[in-house]
Amino acid sequence: MTTADYLTRLAALAAATRFDTLSAATLEAARAVTLDTLGAMLAGSRLPENAQLANLAAERSGSRGATLVGNGRKAEPMLAALANGTAGVSLEMDEGNRWGGGHPAIHVLPATLAVAEELSLDGRRFIEALVAGYEVTSRLGGASQVRPNVHSHGTWGTAGAAVAVARLRGHDRTALRAIINLATSMSPANSWQPCFEGATIRNLYPGRSNLQGILATHLHACGYTAVHDAPSDLYGTILGDRFDPDAVVEGVDADDRVAAYRIERNYFKFHACCLYNHPVLDAVHALARSEGFSAPDVQRVRVTSLPFVTRMADPAPANMLAAKFSVPYAVAAAVVKGTTDISAFQDAVRDDPRIRQLATRVEVSADDTMSLRGDPVRPIARVSVELGDGRVLTRETAIVHGDAANPRGRDELQAKFRALASEALPATRVDEIIEMVARLEHLADIRRLTALLGPPA
Repeated sequence: MTTADYLTRLAALAAATRFDTLSAATLEAARAVTLDTLGAMLAGSRLPENAQLANLAAERSGSRGATLVGNGRKAEPMLAALANGTAGVSLEMDEGNRWGGGHPAIHVLPATLAVAEELSLDGRRFIEALVAGYEVTSRLGGASQVRPNVHSHGTWGTAGAAVAVARLRGHDRTALRAIINLATSMSPANSWQPCFEGATIRNLYPGRSNLQGILATHLHACGYTAVHDAPSDLYGTILGDRFDPDAVVEGVDADDRVAAYRIERNYFKFHACCLYNHPVLDAVHALARSEGFSAPDVQRVRVTSLPFVTRMADPAPANMLAAKFSVPYAVAAAVVKGTTDISAFQDAVRDDPRIRQLATRVEVSADDTMSLRGDPVRPIARVSVELGDGRVLTRETAIVHGDAANPRGRDELQAKFRALASEALPATRVDEIIEMVARLEHLADIRRLTALLGPPA
């Protein structure tokens, strides 16, 4: 394969992603991802800085064609996508994909929703654009070996958002290839440090990828040009140590089709924190349920997991966002509060002396053989809880509960949505959204859905 061929084939795959050829499994995944991402955006919209950003977006907009989720006002689609994408990542409840792309949906769906609303498109067009954009984000991400301190938020999402919007605008594969290159050249370079310090500028990165994804299609229409192979140039030399073009199109057949789309292989979050916490928390919750111990019983907790967790070992995070990237805090909150939903990371809970004390007794170490993409029967976390009576309780996690390989049921996904959406909307409206997303492909106009995403007049 020449350097250029993989991009041509990736664009062809995105162009060939048509609603009529999507499997029942792909459609179910698209509906589930849509509902989950809307829930994350609705809950995140209630944070003060996100509410202010939404107001700023509305006030700075001339044309107001896209809904500000959870706000009720409208804004220019690029600014609406910026605000909605930012809100959706803020509580760490957005889905992701361990095979690549970090968190594709929050990087792609806000732009897709904004432009579909602007153009008054139907649910089928929305679904095929979302699936195509998600696929591009995940494939580019999976082919990249980023540098150790590069954070994935925004990195490949810009290209995926651009592809989704380009599909909504009816662009062919030639234009899609050019737009992928334009968007990639705008990929933001972000480090992990804002996560560890709790600097909320980090939340803007997915919002920015949505804005820039829409912008890339406008730049293409204006006549802007890009380098011939932007992903190899950027992800292989600047943001990454290696980029594998062959991996981008792995499994794509001669008819530009795949056996299963990446959106079917995602994971949904049921702990309101960084994914690297999740295998550990699954083990902690399982032990607490089976053994019935409580915080006063615990002398020490030893955690062994993926190498990255050693960077998440601060027992005294400075604020809510930093707490979501702290293994000791998350473990302590799980034991003390019995939950790791969004309430467990709020400032009032974070200041609980029982949590603060227990967090200092959580030890974190790495096992270099553990990997999220490794053998599905090998553990990715091991937790040992030492109790005051001398017992040592140990539990391992191989696949996080919520991953496509270890899925939650539809009822649990809907319960999660209700819990998140009820932060912003009355229960009757929450139920209406669930029912509408369940028949998303039958919507004649996506505006019927977006009309429900703000508080009633």
